[in-house]
Amino acid sequence: MSRVTLIEPASATPAAAEQLDAVRKALGAVPNLAKALANSPSALKGYLGLNGALGAGQLSAADRERVSLAVAEVNDCDYCLSAHTYIAAEVAKVGEDEIVAARRGTSADPRSAAVVELAVKVTETRGSLADEDLARAREAGLSDAEIVEVIAGVALNVLTNYVNKALDVDIEWPAVKPLAELA
Repeated sequence: MSRVTLIEPASATPAAAEQLDAVRKALGAVPNLAKALANSPSALKGYLGLNGALGAGQLSAADRERVSLAVAEVNDCDYCLSAHTYIAAEVAKVGEDEIVAARRGTSADPRSAAVVELAVKVTETRGSLADEDLARAREAGLSDAEIVEVIAGVALNVLTNYVNKALDVDIEWPAVKPLAELA
């Protein structure tokens, strides 16, 4: 059970209600993550702002979902693994093999593999990349803008991973466990 109240749009403050309504319009529903973040309209606004900005960036929706899956796997976040497995398959149209590959930190596509590998490296090193890490990303064809978007995507997903784990946010998606728990 969630450790904070999940704020329903009908009982939210005006600022949070407006943001939750925008989430509902965009997704057709309001995920529990947004309801948890609505306890702080500022936190919800920050999350939605960065998420929206990255959605208009250079990385494809499929690669953004790969980043989300890889980061959630590194951080053992059941909620985000569940949400992004569903979103990757149903919205970004990422195939099952590629979803599993992203969770393992790779992809069959060399360019997407570079995106995911960079995301894993940023997550595992908490941003302490070596020159070789950036060189590999560039050799695979990633632009500086895409490299920055991968790093920003990691930061966004670390935020959601930590909120979901720390607050034990109820999972409303088809449940997915980290690979380490399945071994």
